[in-house]
Amino acid sequence: MQGTMLWILAAALIGLALLTGLPDWRRRLLMRPLFRTFKRVLPPLSQTEREALEAGTVGWDGELFSGRPDWNALHRYPVSELSEHEQAFLDGPVEDLCRQLDDWRITHEDADLAPEVWDFIKQQGFFGMIIPRQYGGLEFSAQAHSRVVMKIASRSLTAAVTVMVPNSLGPAKLLLHYGTAEQKDHYLPRLARGEEVPCFALTGPEAGSDAASLPDTGVVCFGELDGERVLGIRLNWDKRYITLGPVATLLGLAFHLYDPDGHLGSEPDLGITLALIPTDAPGVEIGRRHYPLNSAFQNGPNRGHDVFIPIDQVIGGRDGLGQGWRMLMECLADGRSISLPALATGAGKLCSRATGAYAAVRRQFRQPIGRFEGVAEALARIGGNTYLMEAARDFTCSTLDNGEQPAVVSAIVKYHLTERMRETVNHAMDIHGGSGICLGPRNLLGRVYQAVPISITVEGANILTRSMIIFGQGALRSHPYVLRELEAVQDPDAEAGLLAFDRALTAHLRWGLGNAVRCLWYGLTGARLQRLGFRPRGEPVVAYRQLTRLSTAFALSADLAMFTLGGSLKRRERLSARLGDVLSNLYLGSAALKQFHDQGCPEADRPLVEWAWRECAHRAQEALLALCDNLPNRWLGRLLRLWLFPLGRSYAPPSDALCDQVVELLLRPGEARDRLTAGLFLPESPDATLNRLETALTLSVQAEPVLRRIRAAMQAGRVDSGDPEQRLEAALAAGVITAADADRVRAAVAARHEVIAVDAFDPADLGHNPDRIRTPIPTTQAEAG
Repeated sequence: MQGTMLWILAAALIGLALLTGLPDWRRRLLMRPLFRTFKRVLPPLSQTEREALEAGTVGWDGELFSGRPDWNALHRYPVSELSEHEQAFLDGPVEDLCRQLDDWRITHEDADLAPEVWDFIKQQGFFGMIIPRQYGGLEFSAQAHSRVVMKIASRSLTAAVTVMVPNSLGPAKLLLHYGTAEQKDHYLPRLARGEEVPCFALTGPEAGSDAASLPDTGVVCFGELDGERVLGIRLNWDKRYITLGPVATLLGLAFHLYDPDGHLGSEPDLGITLALIPTDAPGVEIGRRHYPLNSAFQNGPNRGHDVFIPIDQVIGGRDGLGQGWRMLMECLADGRSISLPALATGAGKLCSRATGAYAAVRRQFRQPIGRFEGVAEALARIGGNTYLMEAARDFTCSTLDNGEQPAVVSAIVKYHLTERMRETVNHAMDIHGGSGICLGPRNLLGRVYQAVPISITVEGANILTRSMIIFGQGALRSHPYVLRELEAVQDPDAEAGLLAFDRALTAHLRWGLGNAVRCLWYGLTGARLQRLGFRPRGEPVVAYRQLTRLSTAFALSADLAMFTLGGSLKRRERLSARLGDVLSNLYLGSAALKQFHDQGCPEADRPLVEWAWRECAHRAQEALLALCDNLPNRWLGRLLRLWLFPLGRSYAPPSDALCDQVVELLLRPGEARDRLTAGLFLPESPDATLNRLETALTLSVQAEPVLRRIRAAMQAGRVDSGDPEQRLEAALAAGVITAADADRVRAAVAARHEVIAVDAFDPADLGHNPDRIRTPIPTTQAEAG
């Protein structure tokens, strides 16, 4: 309490000094004592912390942190389109690969991709999507890379993970940015052709999220190589959870490098270093496979005991010694921004299309289950979440293709898209019910449901990402002043640091005061009088105004939290997480508005964008209120709550009426449904489950007018009451329908029966009999149970 009051008093005094316009007095009486206090209280930045802060770029997240986002800047981000070469790859090899994938065989029978699929992936260059053409790669944009992963993920998560890992954080990415010319010339063509299968070994039993504390070591020493005594590194490591590890031929390794004998200089601790290790090198042990939740992608441990490598195996050669942490921080954004968001969006699109069709076709109590309000509530969340995921995926890829390296945004999309995937898949499973839980070749969702937790553990655990990274990194990287103030305090030249600190903090206080005034004004007026700075052409104007209001509220809240809690905010992970939730929902809502704008504001999609921004605004509001309620200083929390929301809660979740509009888009074929699920693999085989669902949906829509006429005839007494599908002959006899009409209904009924059938197995097939029969026996839903 006392510390908080001192901060408030200091802020008031600084504000008074700002108004007096006396910079010399301000620096002498206020800034110098504050500067000394900050210098004493704040710990010096470690090299790893500094490299993490300097990694990546600030883009739209900086606008949201400003409290005054420039919506014209948002719309100026160019839409990332595919080149002819990229589109041809999606329409050709990617489609061909998806046709070859049999997910039941992959996950249940072989626990691996088929040999011919492995060969196809290598021969078609799937492992070289990020490698330039000069090295034999495909040189795809981030957008193309993302769409390839997304489409494959809608068919098989095993295949998607297999393709995405070599193109994410790993040897190829690191070589492109930091490799020597010799390393690039040797390895990149081999990686592009699939002659080398790469993996990257970072995580170990004792170093998961705390990757900076790697226990794996390398010691600079002399050793023998090809009969010659050379200077190199002797390595010992123990890694696990390494995707593609069991089949890799080239292992990227992160370890802590030491030079106790001073072979390279006087510094004994060189820091984290990255190197390339052939997996057939003496001392390398490839462990047995992990089996992550019945997903069959190759994953397993590996170890090394006294493995000797020459110095030139370090990525970047001698210049790369001790530079591994910087390399990791600078390259991590791509994996978080592309691979996992693409995989999550692919799952969302599959759930939207398949579950919408299933809810329209599956009937209970003589009506489609999608017409029940409980089911409709879940369906609306499936459709709305998918719209948000696609918008964030697309926008983030556009920023990457525009030259940005979004460190904070990458954490946002990694966490929130995988979490929304989890929610979406759960809702889809609830709707599919028995057909969702019975595994077999007909089941579209079972393996996706099982694999959901895998995506939340990689590229940083989701709990850690939310509670520490998004706001913890964003507060320093995206805030317009905090990093400048921190760097000023750390300046070894005290006088220069004081001048820089004075300029930064003075500007910070002026900016904060402006945010405080605007925040209260927006709260009292509902932001209705706010000027947008651009001419809307079909956009939901209210959405831009309300997200601006929430951005201002976020900026003010973040400042107060940092000023009053200081360094302890880093340890108060729940408060940090709530601030991160606000920033994240502002980003997702902005992405939805941009997608609607870039697509020409199609009227059919309006329910989706309305659902998206209202959902994000509501979540941001609730996070701000939770922050206010849990600030250590309760009086400050109450004051902040009143300041942010002077008229009470302003944002409700999407209304039932709006949710019903979203549901209608999923229950019937149409342009909005096609746009929402664009990029999904749509199989042509009549035996494919998704094709069966699409056929059943089309036939169901064609049968609806016939069934309506029969119901009308029942009400008029021309046909006996009952199930209209059971009164076809009576309706024919009464002249209510024609024979062609009756055939349409019979076709719809037959298609529905085919859709709701689930797999059943001979008992021997589910045991451990090596001679068991693997062919499932289809059964109807009723027969199943």
